Amino acid sequence: MPKLKIGELPDDKPVKVSTELPAAVHRDLIAYAEALTRQGGQVVDPTKLIAAMLARFMATIEDFLN
Repeated sequence: MPKLKIGELPDDKPVKVSTELPAAVHRDLIAYAEALTRQGGQVVDPTKLIAAMLARFMATIEDFLN
């Protein structure tokens, strides 16, 4: 299995945001959370991945940071 790009999630005070996701995206989040659980043993709520993935995406956009 390839190394996953999102590792252990930091313990951080959240801000509540409500959104709708396409069913396919939700299924992918569930699958990713299951893979993280298998890899690290930490049970991950798939909805908690959204913020971590968005933060990683934004950190990799050079134009966004400049």
